[in-house]
Amino acid sequence: MPDPQPTNWAAGRYQSVAEHIAVIAGEVVAAADRLRPVRDTALVDLACGTGSAALAAAEAGAKVTGVDITAELVAIAAERPGADAVQWVVADAAHTGLPDVGFGTVVSNMGIIFVEPASLVSEVTRLLAPGGVFAFSTWVRDEAGSPFFNPIIETLGQPPASVYSPDQWGDLEIVQSRLATGFDDVQFETDSHTWQFDSVESAVRFISDESPMHVDLLGRLDETMRKRLLDAFTAALSAQADDKGRVSFGAPYAVVTARRKS
Repeated sequence: MPDPQPTNWAAGRYQSVAEHIAVIAGEVVAAADRLRPVRDTALVDLACGTGSAALAAAEAGAKVTGVDITAELVAIAAERPGADAVQWVVADAAHTGLPDVGFGTVVSNMGIIFVEPASLVSEVTRLLAPGGVFAFSTWVRDEAGSPFFNPIIETLGQPPASVYSPDQWGDLEIVQSRLATGFDDVQFETDSHTWQFDSVESAVRFISDESPMHVDLLGRLDETMRKRLLDAFTAALSAQADDKGRVSFGAPYAVVTARRKS
């Protein structure tokens, strides 16, 4: 497997990923709202990508700031309908430069899970006023594996051991441990997201041309390994196709909420 390095989130077409998971962004904002109404609340969407959660929060009446380290994604977010209601900032989610205790709510849709967790939690704690709400979504490891990820392991081998990985946030015990110092009232609600594509070809195209994580990885392989990996994705996705060729499979995820200790 290529040496690990940060994903280039400007690779491919992240807005396609965002469209697929926008429904979860709405769930994150709704979960935050149940703990503390977001209307008229200062809210920041960390690692906002193309802004789905930020825009959902603005529509719900929050005073929203969207933060992402990738300028290209922030530029796309700023052109979306309703974007004028959001203040957009290009910054690291763990080092935003935003004011201390400046927000009543912090949200993230499948974004902060890619940020080094200790610095991320420290920043969220700094940003939130006492009693403020932290709400985010995370993928949960599927013991059966995923056609988006199994082919990578089967073709390139296990990745090097690292200190953290995104799906660790999908483990309740790890979440509780990471949030224990600054937060209480931790809630962890699981569900399954259905990925759907009209054909195997469109699913493979999503991987080869759109999903930044996959596009970035494929771009670091030589032509032979790239073809092997794409063939493995094609086989895995074909196994999820129905008799009309449509691809559909579930991916477990969780929406986590917690309250900043007073």
